[in-house]
Amino acid sequence: MNFLAHLYLARHSDDAMLGALLGDFVGTTGLDRFRPEVQREILLHRKIDSYTDRHPDVLASKSLFPEGRRRYAGILLDVYFDHLLARDWPRHCDVPLDDFTGHFYAVLQAQPDLPESLQRIVPSFVRHDWLGSYRDRDQIDHAVRRIATRLSRNGEKLVQCLPVLREHEAAVVRRFEDFFPQLEQYVVDTRSSLLRDAGTAPEARPL
Repeated sequence: MNFLAHLYLARHSDDAMLGALLGDFVGTTGLDRFRPEVQREILLHRKIDSYTDRHPDVLASKSLFPEGRRRYAGILLDVYFDHLLARDWPRHCDVPLDDFTGHFYAVLQAQPDLPESLQRIVPSFVRHDWLGSYRDRDQIDHAVRRIATRLSRNGEKLVQCLPVLREHEAAVVRRFEDFFPQLEQYVVDTRSSLLRDAGTAPEARPL
């Protein structure tokens, strides 16, 4: 899953959302420098990614892409799934998307010690409203091309996945509709398990 989905799944607190984003920017060591809830959501971020990668509906969507492109299709699908979440946001969350993203941007900008790789993109992240822009289908192609320029190699293979997605879009949407509620339940169950392991009572459910 990409940024917006991770934040949505951690929307019950600011620390949880911060940890959900940091999962893409920190390694597996030195997590004790973060507050407990941030640490927990970093770990949960990785579990979400693993669950997503092995889910039958996601694997079926990847199989629509030619051999040699499926690794890159996974990157594309992460971004596209954010589009589907943003496009149908009122179905998922009572808080308007602009309010949700605006609140998180304020949380993000108030953090004093973000990883350098995240610090570098925060101004663009906020200025260009990366999270809110996902609702626009054309912005997905733009975001994927931007990601392709940051890959160390074979960025063109990611871009070559875009017309394949257009061809099979309806099938990918159906797979997402089946997959996402299962992911939501997995997150609820896994977070509860992490809280039990830490001897912490479950937090209140989100906005």
